[in-house]
Amino acid sequence: MAQILIVEDEANIRRVLWKILLDFDKNINISEAADGLEAISMVDNNSYDLVLCDIKMPKKDGIEVLEHIQKVSQQTAVVMISGHGDLETAVKAMRMGAYDYISKPPDLNHLLKTVNTALQINNLFHKRIKSIAVPKQYVMIGNSEAILNIHHMVEKVAPTMARVMIQGPNGSGKELVARALHFKSNRATTPFVEVNCAAIPTELIESELFGHIKGAFTSAHKDRKGTFEQAQGGTLFLDEIGDMSLAAQAKVLRALEEHKIQRVGSDKTIAVDVRVIAATNKNIKEEIKQNRFREDLYHRLAVIEIYVPDLNNRIEDIPLLADHFLSLLSPKKELLPDAVTALQKINWTGNIRQLRNFIERLHILGGNKISAQDVKTYTMA
Repeated sequence: MAQILIVEDEANIRRVLWKILLDFDKNINISEAADGLEAISMVDNNSYDLVLCDIKMPKKDGIEVLEHIQKVSQQTAVVMISGHGDLETAVKAMRMGAYDYISKPPDLNHLLKTVNTALQINNLFHKRIKSIAVPKQYVMIGNSEAILNIHHMVEKVAPTMARVMIQGPNGSGKELVARALHFKSNRATTPFVEVNCAAIPTELIESELFGHIKGAFTSAHKDRKGTFEQAQGGTLFLDEIGDMSLAAQAKVLRALEEHKIQRVGSDKTIAVDVRVIAATNKNIKEEIKQNRFREDLYHRLAVIEIYVPDLNNRIEDIPLLADHFLSLLSPKKELLPDAVTALQKINWTGNIRQLRNFIERLHILGGNKISAQDVKTYTMA
């Protein structure tokens, strides 16, 4: 039975949240705290899967409650409840490790979706597998429906050995999905090896993947392990696999089928234990129709398919993303609300990568308080 703690000083809001949660699932146990100090005492003496915590609280505020929970329980998800004007603090809480935030008055669908996903992640899947936290630089940021769905999919798929095909436009964050799958699996402490198939010349891709022996070709001056061997026991991420030659595709298919490889120039087989995750910005089914991608390899790779949308289709994530990128550059600089609104109106053809670069430009050229005029001034045509 899931254990939920509601931390809220307004009794009527506690009652509303209580009713919503019980209507959603009768098999949960709900506790209440009317102030931050009481919440801290309850967390010290009980185990909770989820804490819904108001940001503005008497005695101890929501940030202090969050900090305390993180010290005593790594498996408790914290969702902040933000009132009007609390957005900045809510974003700060997200940076500190809160799972999400919801605004007052709570949107029913958003609340239930957030609670459901948080409980699954922290109460079911986290207890089932041994994994490590995803490093901060690889965390997927956002609370849009698309990103929540990806988080949910990652939590379900990561503990398995299922191969995953990640699709989406350039700069949308496909690598972050691959790394999340790795860090939330039981291979989390083993190598994660990335290969950009589009960046390697066709004549060298086989050597890159499978390695070679000395003398296999002109520049092969010594034996070299390929990425399949380098990823032994871990995860091999084949990025932009849609750009791989048909000849190399055939050898990858064989490696997946037999769990064995041969270095270029050698007749010796080497057993490999790797989990393969692939990604592409191309329409693979169309590539198959055009005979540029092997259908049998597609079916081997795409046991699970995850699509990462472009930034223009998740503009509600821009405030969190922009604040995150700016905080990495300078905690002293601030994006004013009108600047965030202006950012949401830009056509982000380069997706997250373009946004990150633009925030760096604003950090360098803008003032301490970055305004909509700064966004307009420094937007490149």
